[in-house]
Amino acid sequence: MTKFEALIVSQRGGSADLVRATIGELIVAGWTGRDEAALEAHIEELERLGVPRPRTTPIFYRVASSLLTTDEVVEVVGNNSSGEVEPVLMRLKEGVCLGLGSDHTDRKIETIGITISKQSCPKPIGRSWWLLADVEDHWDELQLRSYAVINGERRLYQEGSLKAMRHPQDLMARCFGAGTGLPMSTAMFCGTLPVHGAIEHGDAYELELADPVLGRALHHSYTVKALPTE
Repeated sequence: MTKFEALIVSQRGGSADLVRATIGELIVAGWTGRDEAALEAHIEELERLGVPRPRTTPIFYRVASSLLTTDEVVEVVGNNSSGEVEPVLMRLKEGVCLGLGSDHTDRKIETIGITISKQSCPKPIGRSWWLLADVEDHWDELQLRSYAVINGERRLYQEGSLKAMRHPQDLMARCFGAGTGLPMSTAMFCGTLPVHGAIEHGDAYELELADPVLGRALHHSYTVKALPTE
């Protein structure tokens, strides 16, 4: 179980409320792309790197909620990991909220087992959140991007609209059943976008979720501290 302070910004009420969030279950949704041909190409790309094919798409990995962190520095073992910017849902008493995070994953362990790799690294998340109800009607317009610092160079790592991914209502229905919704105190990472170039270990990541319709954006950044492999 993870507890952290979350700033929930409501567009409708124009308010920003600081609440104490408690998350007891964490789910990482994988292979959530809408384009079946692009999804298959990505699966084949990872297969060539030794990553096993998922048994179904999308797929929902259960990982420890204690991996969630709002810290600006995360510790990993070695230089085999990399980040992935993702929209993140969580259910609190205020409702279902939308934020952003990074499904930071050890790529070497990923070739052994994706479920194990999901458990191998912290999952950074931002402190600011929107109510899903405020953006649900223009989900496809939201823009997701990340920057990575690799060998001292900051470069665009991922970029695209959420139109490329399944709608959150679709994901929740597939994971929990039609009409069920996200359970209380549950968080779900909703999938990511292809990287520009190769998947690489970065020394730092900057994350952004932009809403061009309402003219606002969520941001988070974190540095990666690589511990030595003995």
